Amino acid sequence: MTLAQEEYIKDMRHLAYMRMMATKEETAMKYNKDDDMVNHPKHYNESGIECIDALAAMLGDGFQSYLQGNIAKYLWRYRYKNGIEDLKKAEWYLRKLIEVTDNAN
Repeated sequence: MTLAQEEYIKDMRHLAYMRMMATKEETAMKYNKDDDMVNHPKHYNESGIECIDALAAMLGDGFQSYLQGNIAKYLWRYRYKNGIEDLKKAEWYLRKLIEVTDNAN
């Protein structure tokens, strides 16, 4: 990949992030409706943008690997830490991975 292509990819990721920031008030209203520790934990939206959306913009193609890692983490620890809540979190990340993969195809 050429330097120009790498710069273009970085610019596109930054543009996607800025678009998300431009709608942060709408996003905050959407995600702050419920205090849901699995689907929309309040502490992941303190700055007006859902953390998962910012990560998607930052990581680009690496986002799918990030999702896989979280699925493994929550499956690994559910017996020892948060039980069913961790299983629900693993399910959430799996659904997100399916959504992202489906949209990429």
